[in-house]
Amino acid sequence: MDISVVVTHYRSPEILQMGLAYLYAWKTQYEQERGVGTVEVIVSDSATIAATGAMMEEYYPHTTLLTEPKNIGYGKLVNRGVAHAKGELIFIMNADIVIAHPEELTKLIDYVREHEEIGIAGPQLMNFDNSHQPSAFRYYTPLTIILRRTFLGKTPWGKNKIATFTMKDCEKLRKEPTPVDWLMGSALLTRKKYLDRVGVFDERFFMYMEDVDLCRRFWEANLKVMYYPLASMYHFHGKASRSRYPFLAPLLNKYARIHLASGYKYFRKHGIRQPKYGI
Repeated sequence: MDISVVVTHYRSPEILQMGLAYLYAWKTQYEQERGVGTVEVIVSDSATIAATGAMMEEYYPHTTLLTEPKNIGYGKLVNRGVAHAKGELIFIMNADIVIAHPEELTKLIDYVREHEEIGIAGPQLMNFDNSHQPSAFRYYTPLTIILRRTFLGKTPWGKNKIATFTMKDCEKLRKEPTPVDWLMGSALLTRKKYLDRVGVFDERFFMYMEDVDLCRRFWEANLKVMYYPLASMYHFHGKASRSRYPFLAPLLNKYARIHLASGYKYFRKHGIRQPKYGI
């Protein structure tokens, strides 16, 4: 088995059906070129509902579906899929990733195959209006979280700090492969042997920061984390943790509370020092 695709999903069967349609279009083309049976698709489903099971049975009956009656969190969801994966390479994607052009994922796969030193690579993610969606970042600091949660992030000084975090100051980021501190976990390609060596997602993070932590551990294991803008995919990327009232976000928005709790766990684990592995 060459490639295992682990698709994470939570209670949006219509989105999952769309994402799988594009994924299977890629799979068909890839297996025509590389051989039948070189790709497996695993859907890891959290808080499974009847509509998801019915959709999978009707449209994708031969796809591995891992169900869970409760919401188990993103990291654990990915890890369950990885544990079932047999491929040399593992592509982790959210159900709301759309691979509009099959060759885009193949380009990412070929790039990683050619570079053994790469531990994790991610494509450029796009919004559906074809605008760029930030998915490569420098490491968080406590200040970064404060700026993103308060009015201070709206000041010229705060905007500049956030722009540094999101790498807007890196002119080559969207033009050529670039080493970065961490990549958003929505679309990641890695090797199974590297996950066996470094470890999978830390399940103490229910949601958010698990991708930051994983990329940091890969860098610490001397494996590169690379942003590969020459392959692009679309991503819905709902901003569930945002609030109209930033100071009240921890009280009013459960996703903001989860985000802040994960930030606390991250700094407890790694400290507040901000290393620089990427550009």
